[in-house]
Amino acid sequence: MTDALRPMAKQRLYEQVLDRLRQYVAEGGLSAGDRLPTERDLAQRLGVSRASVKQAIVVLEVQGLVEARHGGGTYLVRDSLDTEPVEEMVERRRRLPDVLDAREALETKLAELAAERRTEEDLDAMRRALDTMAAEIDGGGHGVEGDRLFHAAVTAAAHSALLAEFMRSIADQIAESRTESLRQPHRPSRSLAQHHAILDAITAQQPRQAATAMRRHVRTVAKVRLLDWEPEDDR
Repeated sequence: MTDALRPMAKQRLYEQVLDRLRQYVAEGGLSAGDRLPTERDLAQRLGVSRASVKQAIVVLEVQGLVEARHGGGTYLVRDSLDTEPVEEMVERRRRLPDVLDAREALETKLAELAAERRTEEDLDAMRRALDTMAAEIDGGGHGVEGDRLFHAAVTAAAHSALLAEFMRSIADQIAESRTESLRQPHRPSRSLAQHHAILDAITAQQPRQAATAMRRHVRTVAKVRLLDWEPEDDR
């Protein structure tokens, strides 16, 4: 029996608010730095409760699309509100803790080994990666590609074929956690500084310090709004 004609799920009210906000930003020509109407104003104009508006704003914050300033309103971080489906956020929230545990275990050891085994070519690759990340951030980006290149260079510098294979096996999940972390407010510059601390320890051939710096970095990566978000169902 096919389940194609199973009952359709009703859209959550705050998802409808998200749709209206996306349309409002697009039709109004709003861009990064512009302020959205207050929650009270949005609730009145949309004919919904402030709770539904607040849930929608939280989803936008989690996705790094707006920044809510305490007592100062909500501002666009990007030029559009192209949100991902809530169900995808729920699924990513479910698997993210396991990915972060794996990253801490693997990458801490990789940094330690890199400090012991790195070559000048390995160090050059790390430096180039951080130059790329800095250029991305200076250009208004999140530094995602530079971040990827840096961690790849650390992995290569460990000269461990099996650990590198483990990293490749979870590359997609790592990329997901990277994007989630770097879209947190002010996170790109902080991550870049932490990368430099890791590189300094590897350059100085200090395995313990390199492992500690990497552990501190991955635990910062783990501090994302998504893990604090509790999806609500107001259907």
